[in-house]
Amino acid sequence: MTVLNTAVAQNDRRSESGNVLFLILIAVALFAALSYAVTQSTRSGGGDASKETNLVNAAGITQYPASVKTAITRMVISSSIDPDDLLFDTPSTFGTLLTADQPNAVFYPAGGGATYVEAPASVMQTNAAGVWHFNGENQVENIGTYNATLDATNADLIAFLPNVKKAVCDSIHAKLGLSVVPADITNSGALDVASDMDKADPNIDAGGGTIDATALVGQPQGCFIQSGNYVYYHVVAER
Repeated sequence: MTVLNTAVAQNDRRSESGNVLFLILIAVALFAALSYAVTQSTRSGGGDASKETNLVNAAGITQYPASVKTAITRMVISSSIDPDDLLFDTPSTFGTLLTADQPNAVFYPAGGGATYVEAPASVMQTNAAGVWHFNGENQVENIGTYNATLDATNADLIAFLPNVKKAVCDSIHAKLGLSVVPADITNSGALDVASDMDKADPNIDAGGGTIDATALVGQPQGCFIQSGNYVYYHVVAER
């Protein structure tokens, strides 16, 4: 009986050893497969990583003015603020706002309460933080009450971000299903992408032009090329 038990125990140990060896072989195979996958990803993923980065940057750029537009809509509906009276003063200039101005200020806590941020350096051609400009100087063809003659009654309130990287604009257009970024051709003067509608200049002056490149007609957002630089625009209030 003792001999039999010893034989059984030896067989069990051999079986256990075989199972352990089998598990080790499986683990080695899985580790080799994982290592190969990581190596292949590292070798071929440079372009994909860059593409993913551009997609993330593009999403951030398009979402920010959309949040500002939401604040404006709330001001117009809840507080009955006329879009003509909106002010886009930034926090550094809040000291110039009088009590009567504050409810009209999009970025002022007692006004629209929107957050003002600069665009990250990673999306800019200059590799420095980008400055957003909000004004009523221009219009987009077939947006709002469009008229070929630009004036203070049909100029849209538009957010502009000049000097965006080409790759980011390409990603934005791909996301929107638009064709390649066009060089803008205006039918009403030169676009004004650097003015700000604020306490210092509170008026919708309509002193710019019309975004009328074929790919952008009727498009509330997109990119165009002006003077060799890529500019992103986003209509925050149609008029």
